[in-house]
Amino acid sequence: MGKMEPITRSADAAAASTPRYQTGFGNEFASEALPGALPVGRNSPQRCPYGLYAEQLSGTAFTVPRAALRRTWLYRIRPSATHGAFRRIDDGLITNDFTAIETPPHQLRWDPLPLPEAGRPLDFVQGLVTMAGHGDPASMSGCAIHMYRANASMTDRVFYDADGELLIVPQLGRLHIATELGMLEIEPQEIAVIPRGVRFRVELPDLKSAGGTLDAVRGYVCENFGAPFRLPDLGVIGSNGLANPRDFMTPVARYEDVEGRFEIVAKFLGHLWSAPIDHSPLDVVAWHGSSVPYKYDLRRFNAIGSISFDHPDPSIFLVLQSPSDTPGVDMIDFAIFPPRILAMEDTFRPAWYHRNIASEFMGLVHGSYDAKQGGFVPGGASLHNCMTAHGPDAASFEIASKADTSKPTYIRDTMAFMFETRLPIRPTRFALESAPLQRDYIECWQGLKKHFTGRP
Repeated sequence: MGKMEPITRSADAAAASTPRYQTGFGNEFASEALPGALPVGRNSPQRCPYGLYAEQLSGTAFTVPRAALRRTWLYRIRPSATHGAFRRIDDGLITNDFTAIETPPHQLRWDPLPLPEAGRPLDFVQGLVTMAGHGDPASMSGCAIHMYRANASMTDRVFYDADGELLIVPQLGRLHIATELGMLEIEPQEIAVIPRGVRFRVELPDLKSAGGTLDAVRGYVCENFGAPFRLPDLGVIGSNGLANPRDFMTPVARYEDVEGRFEIVAKFLGHLWSAPIDHSPLDVVAWHGSSVPYKYDLRRFNAIGSISFDHPDPSIFLVLQSPSDTPGVDMIDFAIFPPRILAMEDTFRPAWYHRNIASEFMGLVHGSYDAKQGGFVPGGASLHNCMTAHGPDAASFEIASKADTSKPTYIRDTMAFMFETRLPIRPTRFALESAPLQRDYIECWQGLKKHFTGRP
């Protein structure tokens, strides 16, 4: 890899120091960085405007129902095939082998991963650590759950994931994600989704070296091997609520016309590969379609809840779903537990104790989680697998069981999330042997007292 050459962009793109967006979810978007760059009335004319090349990126099969179709036409300076041969490179702490170590049935919880040491630069890809998952990329089924730690921006290289779609959840520090289709900027309590195959570069504007205040950044990634994420149907909720389509944001076209020494890093069948390229591959001048990167501010989620009694199922907090072949059963659910008001009377207001056929990997972005008053901290994670009993710790139970439910409870300072899957989630060897696993996590339930009286 060589040092990145100065970037020459169009006047329009150079002026766009602040990312600009189009709004909506699952739309047929269209964007051009130069006027007239999009062909009119056809996708692949004999000669494209500005001497561009037409290229289609298909994120779903050609013949899926129109509502499920994800594909985008790109009009770029050079076709994306213009790179050198790929060679295997070190996978670091990325793995898709989820059978290397036995999966225990007990509850698991981790402290935040330590940030990378100063003097040891790690960019977004180098800092990915696989914590757990199931399935495999070859079958296009399942997911991998990673955490990232980074203290360096990607400069002269870009990354794409042929194995799955990436849902990125920052916990510490902002990310500038320069994609083929334009720029996304996300901060903690926002998310970004990068479709399978889309090339991107992650820059870290909050590092001290970039004029910020942080030594490093950290967050979570769900790598979805299956069907692309979609918004859930609302059913009896009606036409509004949960994540509203208009709050999802897709970038406008923004291209780089640069020659120099660059690198493409690909994740393919669970491994990393590298190929040289003599120009920036983020050279898409115009595009139209539906396989697009997007961002969403979790603070805009319209939480729905009970106003009479009992606690609704956590599915009421569903943001995105990756459906499976079984109607009503998702391969992956992405749910959040945002600020909200609990008003149910004569009700134990935190999540009840339960055993679930699904498996739950939780993370905490901000504040505290109401069912775990201690031990579960921002940047940490927990895993409760299929039929593993869990619920509020002893201290949280005592507080909630004695609370005055004639008054509402305001949960303001929080943002937790869950990757819930239909199959057991298998921790990696790193997660069980090297990550900061809380060996005493199970003790948080041992203080639960016997209240049985034998009388009504």
